Amino acid sequence: MVHKRRSPLLLTVLALTMTVTACTAGGAQRSDGMPGPGRHHDGSTWSGGETVTEEDARSTFGLDVDTASYGYARRLIMDGRLPEATAVRPEEFVNSFRQDYAEPSGDGFAVHVDGARLPDSHDASRQVRLMRVGLQTRSQDEENRPDAALTFVVDVSGSMDEPGRLDLVQDALHTLVDQLRRTDSIAIVAFSSRARVVREMTSLSDAGTLHDAIDSLRTQDSTNLEAGLVLGYRVARDGFRPGATNRVIVLSDGLANVGATEAEPILRRVRDEAAKQIALLGVGVGSEYGDELMEQLADKGDGFVVYASERAQARKVFVRQLPATLSVRALDAKVQVSFEPSVVRSYRLIGYDNRAIDDEDFRDDRVDGGEVGPGHSVTALYAVRLADEASPSARAARVQVRWTDPHDRRAAEAYESVTVADLDRAFGVASPRLRTCYAAAWFAQALQDGPYGREVRLADLATIAEDAADASEDAEVKDLARVIRRAEEAR
Repeated sequence: MVHKRRSPLLLTVLALTMTVTACTAGGAQRSDGMPGPGRHHDGSTWSGGETVTEEDARSTFGLDVDTASYGYARRLIMDGRLPEATAVRPEEFVNSFRQDYAEPSGDGFAVHVDGARLPDSHDASRQVRLMRVGLQTRSQDEENRPDAALTFVVDVSGSMDEPGRLDLVQDALHTLVDQLRRTDSIAIVAFSSRARVVREMTSLSDAGTLHDAIDSLRTQDSTNLEAGLVLGYRVARDGFRPGATNRVIVLSDGLANVGATEAEPILRRVRDEAAKQIALLGVGVGSEYGDELMEQLADKGDGFVVYASERAQARKVFVRQLPATLSVRALDAKVQVSFEPSVVRSYRLIGYDNRAIDDEDFRDDRVDGGEVGPGHSVTALYAVRLADEASPSARAARVQVRWTDPHDRRAAEAYESVTVADLDRAFGVASPRLRTCYAAAWFAQALQDGPYGREVRLADLATIAEDAADASEDAEVKDLARVIRRAEEAR
């Protein structure tokens, strides 16, 4: 399959939550460049997005860990607004929820593949199945992780004065200072129209000084994100600790209006520092949020971005997730799914529209993939159309994941296969985590208002999420059901 390749910048990725990629459509092309209608073997048509297996049997992508799309969409919907379709990325919806995959015994990945029929409420061919590809890394004890050297680049421009922006950031930073080990260290850079060093790299043994620096942050002037990142990387480089985990973490509403306001020029300014293995993390805040810029920084810079609109969410990012993921389990991780043309007539990867890699580059370790930290999962969903009379024992697909070890840079692979029978269980008896994936993915597609989103009704998705929440006793899935119902009211 011909794919768009990601920019191979040298930013190492910190991992928090999970994701993956996309394939080109198998249908004809319209004059506007969008996939035109195709035709199935039974004469029915589809609107584009499916790949005919006989024409291209492989789907290849690099792993990624953004979740900001769901967090920001949730914020808007709970405020009574719907997100722009272009800001909805289904993979980030799916990977915002826990999966409970079994962990591998060693480093690298455990591969899990399963599936189910679509629910009766879904308006689609009875030959279509849901296939879930799950990847899981091994957890790491907090006591055994390397020390951390974190440089926080904090947006203090005038737009950050709104409640739920700078105050939320300060609360999360205070909590993090109290959470980290005394052998860790933090630096703070603030930026508005200009950037300034609030605190050079400081050991957590001097926590009082760091708390004072956080309290001193005040909003003013315009938003020069470029100046903030350039100075932030300089401070991180000056405070670089060999053998430690070195991170630059930018906290902003992404509404840059001074200096460079696009991702590529900003990243060019920090490329040398990034090459020194100082990773990038973006944390987005605010009811008006520059999703496109922050997402591009994550994508083109091989980093990732999360979004927080409430103190509980911010504390989850900084207290529960960040300290637990200050290591990397796998570098340049890629996935290749090979479908059996005699069993699967067509397939569609849901989301991941800018994570694709050329099929022939799967084993080219010079081609950039994604980085995943310890104890994390990555999920990709496919809609697959089975051939008529496919044997239950027949293999439908083989899933391979390849990565390099972060210590010795040696490549390794793992794989798993899935049969027709594995995909043919009734939706109602599928695991609650799989049902949650389905609800989140088709909720995103409904918000995009494309042809696949019109196959479902929001009320049905909310009910499915509620049932999955009851079965898993997961409050975040229960909240997903509330968000879906609120979106239905806002339509």
